[in-house]
Order: sequence, then structure tokens, then C-alpha cells
Amino acid sequence: MRDYWLGLKFMLSYFTILPVRFDKNDDLSKPRVLSSMLLFFPLGGLLIGSMAVGLLLLLSPLSWLACIVAAVGYMMLYGFLHTEAIMDVADALYASHSGKDPYAVIKEPTVGAMGVLWAGGLSLLKITAIVYLFAHQAYTLFLGILLISRLGLLMLFYTQTFRSTFLTTLKHAFSREHMIASLILFSILGIILNGSGFLLLLFLGLLSSYLVTQWLRYRLSFINGDVLGTILEVTEILLLLIGALIWL
Repeated sequence: MRDYWLGLKFMLSYFTILPVRFDKNDDLSKPRVLSSMLLFFPLGGLLIGSMAVGLLLLLSPLSWLACIVAAVGYMMLYGFLHTEAIMDVADALYASHSGKDPYAVIKEPTVGAMGVLWAGGLSLLKITAIVYLFAHQAYTLFLGILLISRLGLLMLFYTQTFRSTFLTTLKHAFSREHMIASLILFSILGIILNGSGFLLLLFLGLLSSYLVTQWLRYRLSFINGDVLGTILEVTEILLLLIGALIWL
């Protein structure tokens, strides 16, 4: 049980800005800890999404302003980790047009103009879409989308190869049992939140994650952490739009 507890804490410390403390003797490199980290990954999205909804309800007298604060708050709660990835991937994509090595560009500590523009544009689109859902009180739809986007990344961990030592280590540690358990557990939770429509959204989300992955792999010839972050962001935006079109 301790390995599962450490995996949960590791997930929260890595994918959120929530304060988590570790003992100096905690071994986070154990395969079961790393596998548990991925097992609980969708739970992290559900947790920070619920906190964003709670913030919205707390500020509800502010009307539309509360929706904006909560939408930005959700992105703050994961530390803009995936948003930052868009900058690097956009720069790498444009660099590949001119024959440069996209992997060398994506590892540079600086950010180019195209990265800033794409990250800003997609962030604006994402925040607006979340605000639209919040304005229609589609809280459970929002939470279901956060589950699906992260389940999509778990699918990629199980099926793709990575140009990253850490991601490769996670992939090798991620057991089939944990993949199946996470899919079943959070699918049931999603159905409880959204009914049978969750299954349609889940299919569309997994398909979107796969197609975006294949396109980025074709353009960049590799997948690393920045690419995964970009896939999560794009998938969430697509699902927010699809969910609004179908259910609102």
C-alpha cells in the first residue's frame, strides 16, 4: 500500500502545484510507485477540476467573472505545465519547416515568437470554452473531459515509444493491470458523472489523442514530454468544443 500512496503523492507533486511532502527515505524510482503514479493520473485532473468548480461556486455572486477566474484557476492548478509544452512544440514544428532539428529546438531554454503566439491562442480558446461550459453549469461535463484527456495520455504511455529517459522508464513500469484498472475505474466514475454519453466522449477523446499523436510524430519524428503535454491540451480543447456542441 505504501507504494500506491507514494505513487499518488508523486502524481500530485508532478502534475499539480498542490503542496506534497516526501520523506528523505522515500524511493520514488520503484516500478510500482511509477506505475501507481500513472494509475492515479486521471484522479489528479478530477481533483484540480473539482477545486476549480468549487472556486466558481464560491465566487458565484461575481457571475461571468467567477467563470473566468475558475477557468484560469484550473490551468494555474497544474502550473501551466501543459501550456508551456505548446510553446516548445510550436517552435519545433516551425523549425522543422526550415530543415532544423526539431528535437534540438524543443530542448532549447528559450521560446520563439510562434511558440508564444500558439500558446496564447490555444490558452484563450481553452479558457473561453471552459467559461462557456461553466456559464451553462456543465460542471460534470467539464470534469468528465479532464478524466478523458488524461486517460488518452495513459493509452499513449502503453502504446507509444518515447525519446525521453523518464517517459521510457514510466512506460516500462506501467503495468497492463494498472492500465486496465485506471480505464475501468475512471470510466465508471465518468459514467456516474455524465451518464452513457461519457462513453461516446471517451471514444472521441481517445481517437483525438491518437490522431494528434500520429500527426505530431510524423512532423517531429519523436514523442517527448512536451509533445504529450501538447496532446493533452489539444485533446481537452477539442473535447470542450465537442461537448458544448453535442450537449449544450
